Amino acid sequence: MALKVEMVTFDCTDAQALADWWAAQFGGKVHTLMPGEFFVVNLAEGPNLGFQQVDDPTPGKNRLHLDFHLEGDIEPELERLKAAGATETERHAFGEVARWVVLADPEGNAFCIAGAA
Repeated sequence: MALKVEMVTFDCTDAQALADWWAAQFGGKVHTLMPGEFFVVNLAEGPNLGFQQVDDPTPGKNRLHLDFHLEGDIEPELERLKAAGATETERHAFGEVARWVVLADPEGNAFCIAGAA
């Protein structure tokens, strides 16, 4: 049996709005699986993203997050994401080889944008 990653699912308090946000930022399309309860964003590359309506998301730091890589200057993409409602939380570098920026979506879910230093 061969397993493959089909979807990464987020618990959220406004599943429709968060699915719409991720689809708009990463070029995906939203599909409603269960109205008001579960939405899927299909991306051209990578696994699908699921958004599940919950009353109380798990508090604290994410134990899982998405990493995106961008060729070239990442600053314009970071500015675009922040203008759309993402929050920059940290910046990191690994010498002169790579750098990445940690962001949070409108509900606080962490994701990273990485690129050349």
